[in-house]
Amino acid sequence: MSAEPSLSQPIRSQPTQSQPTRVTIALATCNGAAHLQEQLDSYLAQNHEAWDLWISDDGSSDGTLELLRAFQIAESPRREVRIVQGPQRGHAANFLSLLCHPEFPAGPVALSDQDDVWLPGKLRLALSALKDAGPVALWGAQSYHTDVALRVIGRSRQPRRAPCFCNALTQNVISGHSATLSAGALDLVRRAGVPSGIPHHDWWLYQLVSGAGGAVVVDPALLIYYRQHRSNAVGAHQGLAPKLRRARMVLGRTYARWLGANLAALDRVSGLLTPENRALVAELRAAGPHPGPARLLTFRRLGLHRQTRLTTASLYLAAALGRV
Repeated sequence: MSAEPSLSQPIRSQPTQSQPTRVTIALATCNGAAHLQEQLDSYLAQNHEAWDLWISDDGSSDGTLELLRAFQIAESPRREVRIVQGPQRGHAANFLSLLCHPEFPAGPVALSDQDDVWLPGKLRLALSALKDAGPVALWGAQSYHTDVALRVIGRSRQPRRAPCFCNALTQNVISGHSATLSAGALDLVRRAGVPSGIPHHDWWLYQLVSGAGGAVVVDPALLIYYRQHRSNAVGAHQGLAPKLRRARMVLGRTYARWLGANLAALDRVSGLLTPENRALVAELRAAGPHPGPARLLTFRRLGLHRQTRLTTASLYLAAALGRV
């Protein structure tokens, strides 16, 4: 599929007192036709109307592109709707390559999954929070977990501990389907480029922004219907059973590979990190996965932790056993 040209290229002027901040919605799609229209309709229902939409499609073979092109035509000339070809290297690469597209607009950006539904106040609340958070900031909110028919079956919960780089190194607390970046955070992401091998784009955003000394805001507001189905790239993680699975996961090899890939990616862009966090990454890289009390003490001395006592204990056990 070739990149679809925009049917309208509105001028993105700087906001004034009479102009609302213009935000770009970044949508990653891949065979999402079953639920995509409901998400597109939820953009139109936002009470913040100054938005444009960029889509990276990762080779859809269902009706996704037809829905997107119909939406593009319907919304021209009110806003820019741009469709580009994704790299077809997985969910993380699809999102990050879109943010790093050479023509992607400057300014704040709200990430979107293809199968959720946003509540009407999502964009307005995100932009208001980012305005108060500082020039480099990452914002995320809570979501209702629903079944395929959007019947509520649960909800997300705020992390127990404040976001920070020492937590970001071990887990993610910013859900990608709610993440919104300030203009400065988008610039940071673009300077870092598209790292190879990282497991999750939202986890990378949390690491990069916190590592660079930016603000990470986790909002308690419930603003999204997060649809749960078999095709989710990553599903919800609430309840005792998922917590136990996460504790076991920390002792497994996959988690160790994730940590290693993230740490290598951070090392390659260490010039973007604060001096303190740059030194932390260098020390972790130099220590290597050697089992025993020394590895455990290194993790504790550097302040690495997860959000609960159980999963932090699992992390320290994994360190002592040489699993991470």
